[in-house]
Amino acid sequence: MRYQIINHQHIFQSESAPFLQCHASTICLLPDGNPAAAWFGGDHEKAANVAIWFSKKSGGEWSKPIQAADRENVPCWNPVLLAQQDRLVLFYKVGNEIPDWQTMVKESFDFGETWGEERELVPGDFGGRGPVKNKCILLQDGTLLAPASMERGRWYCFTDRSTDHGRTWEKSEPVPVNWDEMTGNGLIQPSLWQDDAGMVHMLMRSSEGAIYRSDSSDGGRSWTQAKRTALPNNNCGLDLVRMDDGRLVLVYNPVAGNWAARTPIAFAVSTDNGETFGEPQILDYVPCDRNMIEAEFSYPAIVTKGTDVFITYTWKRRTIAFWQIRFPRLDS
Repeated sequence: MRYQIINHQHIFQSESAPFLQCHASTICLLPDGNPAAAWFGGDHEKAANVAIWFSKKSGGEWSKPIQAADRENVPCWNPVLLAQQDRLVLFYKVGNEIPDWQTMVKESFDFGETWGEERELVPGDFGGRGPVKNKCILLQDGTLLAPASMERGRWYCFTDRSTDHGRTWEKSEPVPVNWDEMTGNGLIQPSLWQDDAGMVHMLMRSSEGAIYRSDSSDGGRSWTQAKRTALPNNNCGLDLVRMDDGRLVLVYNPVAGNWAARTPIAFAVSTDNGETFGEPQILDYVPCDRNMIEAEFSYPAIVTKGTDVFITYTWKRRTIAFWQIRFPRLDS
């Protein structure tokens, strides 16, 4: 596979970070074309001092991380950024335990320099509406679609739809699952794309050692039964993006197993709408046969512009790795 690495760096140096650990990054592109990222950071995942941190790139350098959201004595989780013209939206979870998460929203009108007051995404909701880890996508009809999941008992995926620019949300039907075939908790943290014909698709993290897929012909209101793919999964987050030319770029750990090792991390490309993917191209790797922080490269996020993709992921829980990769045009 041909591609060019335009940039590879860490967003901040762990020695100077105002937190001990970090995880679950998100990335978006600002109107000036520069990337912005957010993640959660604190003493450790679930610690009471875990907050949401933010940085953006300008002039080739990332800004010093600033705290974008916090809740006193309650951990924050899984930020998701959304850039909408002059508005930057930050979704994130708040709660001591995942089944009782609330999804909160903040907005910035100066591209992350300052942030407004937080509000509930869906008033009164506990469990986690809206994007759970990966970015929202804008459908061809202008609908905003958020990839969502619940972890209360069995894990299941769904989508949240908004037709008023994110002010109100409508929950889809859950993705159907054949539970007789499941040995673990189920499916969470989907990643979405829409093809040229208007079909919407998702790939999902699973407890079954493989990535699962579902499809929707009605804009994410309902979904086909989840099907196992040939792609391995280690019960860890993944993300993908559809480029303008139709190619899909998936970032994931090409490792099979339930709570298996989070190394290596790689990307793979599909030219047939996700039916097959090429060989994984390794981004980071430390040999390890189990999940250890010292060898953890996980929870990727990816966006695209033109023939470039922009990737972030957790690097040993110490910092956030960033890549900008350029692909040749299909007709070149």
